[in-house]
Amino acid sequence: MEKTLLDVIFVSERRMNVLLMLQDGPKEMELILESLRTTRMALLPQMRILKDHHLIYQSDDAYGLTITGKMMANKMKPFLSTVEVLEEHSSYLATHKVDSIPEHLLMRINEINGCTIMEPSHVNVHELNADYRQEALGSKAVYFVFTFMHPSCPWILDLLVKAGVDVYIIFTKELVQKLKDELYDKFKSFILCGKVTFYSYNKDIQISSLTVTDNGFLLRLLFDNNEFSNKQLICLSEKGRHWRMDFYNYHLKDSTLITKI
Repeated sequence: MEKTLLDVIFVSERRMNVLLMLQDGPKEMELILESLRTTRMALLPQMRILKDHHLIYQSDDAYGLTITGKMMANKMKPFLSTVEVLEEHSSYLATHKVDSIPEHLLMRINEINGCTIMEPSHVNVHELNADYRQEALGSKAVYFVFTFMHPSCPWILDLLVKAGVDVYIIFTKELVQKLKDELYDKFKSFILCGKVTFYSYNKDIQISSLTVTDNGFLLRLLFDNNEFSNKQLICLSEKGRHWRMDFYNYHLKDSTLITKI
């Protein structure tokens, strides 16, 4: 019975790895064998199957992707990355409010492959992760979406301003009012300093918080019953830059600039 392309690609890990390896150009057989840590005898039958299904071509002792092979390989990588993210964080994703992430970004969740889940102590639950704070201080700009204001937040903002970091913060309407009532002078001083830009979100923010830096992001999702979760999703990857900025801008488009209080 003739194999389908799905069988050809995904039933054999070796065949799958060959296609992914050849994405950046043809390779000599010796290099393929070395990279896959296998023998010529073991790999040749798999290469023959790929050739028979017009996914690769052979030129002397080198192999490359056909047009069909390139089309398949280009779709494989994001698919496999998506599977990896879903498998690695299946427990977290199953218990947290994932639908607070807009659908167009969920469809690109492979872009944040390599994230880690951290759970701070109850004492530090609302604070910016200490290691991530250093990441923020080394950034040119930091973007926040906040639904809460821990007492240490003004101190962190002071540190960022003194470090010359441009800060952009989106607050809930309720939090803006709380700042006016309880931290009026500090709030006003940040507005006047020229390094901090505040926005008020015009809808209900569905996440707990988001922090975007030059090299990554820190995201807190709520539990799926809308209760607060201690867990932080942290991603330090240049690859995810568009994803994290698109998530921030998703909130920004429904926000109003605060110029005075």
